[in-house]
Amino acid sequence: MSDPDRPDAGSGDEEPPADEEYARAYAAGYEEGVRSALREILQHTARGHTAQELRILAESRLARLGEEAELKRHSLLGPPRRPAWTSLLRPPAPARGPPTVLGALAPGFALAPGRSVLVREERPQRAVDAVRAYAPQFPRLVVVSLRPPPFPEVPSDRRLELDLGGSALGGLRSPGEIGGQLRAPLEAPGGALVYLDALEFLVTEHSLETTLRFVTWLVSRVAETGSALVVSFDRRSLDVQGTSRLERSFSLVV
Repeated sequence: MSDPDRPDAGSGDEEPPADEEYARAYAAGYEEGVRSALREILQHTARGHTAQELRILAESRLARLGEEAELKRHSLLGPPRRPAWTSLLRPPAPARGPPTVLGALAPGFALAPGRSVLVREERPQRAVDAVRAYAPQFPRLVVVSLRPPPFPEVPSDRRLELDLGGSALGGLRSPGEIGGQLRAPLEAPGGALVYLDALEFLVTEHSLETTLRFVTWLVSRVAETGSALVVSFDRRSLDVQGTSRLERSFSLVV
């Protein structure tokens, strides 16, 4: 019999056994993970994304799932582990005066957060100049290129280069893999300025339709995260219809 004079007698607040507590925590985490995944699918479906776009989105999440889980585990146990790109996630640097490069190309246009611009040129130059002018307005720069141009004005700890022509990659990086690498810098505080000059490569390796869906997804993520996008594109690489479909995705075409 229990002692009615004991403070905890009949309180019903006894702590569960360690195994039961572990099972509860595991089940709660599993439930939250499934809920989060399903919510994200519903959100993207409501925005009208196609099945192919949903596949790219899923690939980008899967590409970073292990690292996200590891960061979550460390955050529960103590100070989080610093991944290789931690310095890219610093808060935005103070904004400077507005550049005039794109203003000269298109009067009244500024590469503000959420905007994307397609620069039609045979060789990357105006797009590179625009990125160099606007890079100080963003906390980080991401370069996606077969031959990344130099951006000496951007410190290496604020610059992430996805060299699609590197021998280690074999030139076979898919749009889904690129999306996985872009996710962290785009969703970090202040977003990122993304420079891309590899559309022709993506069309050749992964088809026009896949490339257009990837561009649509990237422009959408840039707008949602307060980032910005500058793309250098040689319109000789696509027919008139393909070029027209590509141009419709951007805030500005110059």
